[in-house]
Amino acid sequence: MLDDLPTLLVAVAIALAIRTFVFQSFYVPSDSMFPTLLIGDHVFVSKLAYGPRIPLTDAKLPGYREPRRGDVAVFQLARDGRGIYPPDQRPELSTEAFIKRLVGLPGETIEIRGGVVHVDGVPAPLVRTGETFTDPRGRRFDVLEETLGECRHRVLDDPRIPPMDVAPMRVEENRYFFLGDNRDNSYDSRGWGTVSASAVDGPAGLLYWSWDFTGSWLSLLNPATWVRNLATRTRWDRMGDFVRCLPPAGGSPAGGSD
Repeated sequence: MLDDLPTLLVAVAIALAIRTFVFQSFYVPSDSMFPTLLIGDHVFVSKLAYGPRIPLTDAKLPGYREPRRGDVAVFQLARDGRGIYPPDQRPELSTEAFIKRLVGLPGETIEIRGGVVHVDGVPAPLVRTGETFTDPRGRRFDVLEETLGECRHRVLDDPRIPPMDVAPMRVEENRYFFLGDNRDNSYDSRGWGTVSASAVDGPAGLLYWSWDFTGSWLSLLNPATWVRNLATRTRWDRMGDFVRCLPPAGGSPAGGSD
């Protein structure tokens, strides 16, 4: 068994290097990105796109592209029993990964009036589709289409909740403003402010697994329960999709899978 130890250590080192510098898996735990992402979706996040973070530092290696408005990205936030904070504001706290849509870029002024996002005073087109979305708890939302730059995507509006306005906020250099697509059920930059570039891991790409399972994970220790849920709870139609913008009228999907 000791003869296999070097091989095992090399395998672990390679796996850690891939997770740190190339890509990582992310599990969607909440409804804040409905209807784009569902609870139980698993996506790959590209570390190479924006540049991987150098371990134990806030520095990042160069990526092959800059973050774009409309990207669905994973980033780190600090958390304690009282709230959520950008990591550079509470460096003593451990961090947790979140996923939201990038709305504001460095140097821009973001404002939200009547549920409409304004970038440097220009409103982002927002139209009602006439469709509705029902979440697992039976709550019904109106589906709207929002266009942020070249990215057209769907967002949810809860007609029972008045929109949360945001006074003009300037996004500082090397920082980003994020919103959840489930606008009335998302804790995002409207609450905890902007996020530093060093805390952003990368954009979501391939949706490789989706499981509509909300029970106790301990129950899956029973093989029969695991197999039954695998067969009945897997969202086969979502697997293999990419997290990207909707195609423009008469065009192909915008926003790559990187």
